[in-house]
Amino acid sequence: MRYREAAVTITDDTAWAAVMRRDRTYDGRFVTGVLTTGIYCRPSCAARHPDRGNVRFFTDCAAARAAGLRACKRCLPDDVGRDEAAVLAAIDEIRNAQDVPSLAVLAELTGYSPTHFQRIFKRAIGLSPASYARALREERARNSLSAGESVTGAIYEAGYGSASRFYENTKGRLGMTASAWANGGAGVTINWAVVETSMGPMLVAATQKGVCRLSFGEDESELARRFPKAELVEGGDGFAKLLAEVVASVEAPGDFSHIPLDVKGTAFQEACWDALRAIPPGETRTYSEIAAAAGNAKAVRAAGSANARNNVAVLIPCHRVVRKGGDLGGYAYGPDIKRELLKRERR
Repeated sequence: MRYREAAVTITDDTAWAAVMRRDRTYDGRFVTGVLTTGIYCRPSCAARHPDRGNVRFFTDCAAARAAGLRACKRCLPDDVGRDEAAVLAAIDEIRNAQDVPSLAVLAELTGYSPTHFQRIFKRAIGLSPASYARALREERARNSLSAGESVTGAIYEAGYGSASRFYENTKGRLGMTASAWANGGAGVTINWAVVETSMGPMLVAATQKGVCRLSFGEDESELARRFPKAELVEGGDGFAKLLAEVVASVEAPGDFSHIPLDVKGTAFQEACWDALRAIPPGETRTYSEIAAAAGNAKAVRAAGSANARNNVAVLIPCHRVVRKGGDLGGYAYGPDIKRELLKRERR
């Protein structure tokens, strides 16, 4: 059986795999009907797994009820639609409010208790309401700064009540100061090196916070284009240890979580990059699965765009994303490097 959820096709095998790992990102995209008990459940239901032969998948709760099944009293699958509507209402409120609404206000708006609402919001979006609001404001500030607006104008346009609040909230997350971000990295030192690897020459660059660029077949000119006003320093004693860790991780790809990064994107792009880093070595995901893990199962094209805008190859493992059916798909540095990275991870 195959059925279509928006632009995403879910096969029985994909659905069953989601049920077996109790994947909450699939809640609302289908329900699991257990023919022997006459009930239907969310994919994430904590109840004991049924035998595969007793299961049938339905596009939604209405289809399951039409087949004579009733809702599970443990996972309450009929509440998924209500949960989604509540999250969308809260997002709309956050986006339009002059000040960040409190959790209590959002809970009252949606009819949930604050604790329960925080839980369903984080499950759907991957962030708490407060973290989402902060990410949204940072995204607006970054977009304004990148468009060449003054720092002061960008700060207030993004919804920060004062410059001090902006710097307090974004410290350690923007990587560069707001002024430096608006001015091509002015005042920021970026250490870099081009090293030979078994997959060809590799550019590695890092700010004081972490790796900001990893690519194959590029040189200093790419950094100069991206950060025209930054101080670009080749090598450096403090950079040598980080560089060695990066090279080792590329030559034997696996868990890169110990390597610090300095990356920037929209809230959704950063959620996609977090989803990529959560893929276990040796495994792959489709674009639709990355979109779902990032909190918006329908944003498959946006997930592809986030993949393409990844500035740190390998460490944010976009090579682990494949097309439906297992086809390798594209890769910024060519299929041979992608194939080799996946081969090494599967050993």
